[in-house]
Amino acid sequence: MELMALIVGLESIKTNQYPVHVFSDSKYVIDSISKGWVFNWKTKGFKGKKNQDLWERYLLLHSQFTLEFHWVKGHAGHPENERCDVLAVAAAENGPWSNDEGFSKT
Repeated sequence: MELMALIVGLESIKTNQYPVHVFSDSKYVIDSISKGWVFNWKTKGFKGKKNQDLWERYLLLHSQFTLEFHWVKGHAGHPENERCDVLAVAAAENGPWSNDEGFSKT
């Protein structure tokens, strides 16, 4: 879910004129990008990795922006993180949900 949020967020940005700061409580997303793992996964054809379709979609966006990633501890009182959690739970409970094409193919 966090990776999809990053992708949709970047896709909604209308300019690449300014740096983008990404704040997330997802170590999976932050570390995969900041530590360069996703670029190695791509080189190796994503062998054995989950979410290949989403990572490939992210990689198309990555070079279009100046990105800086910040990890925040989840459920620790960070106002924006807490708000995102409320919105994510509400969306999960109420839908509507988009079909995950990549997941559906597995």
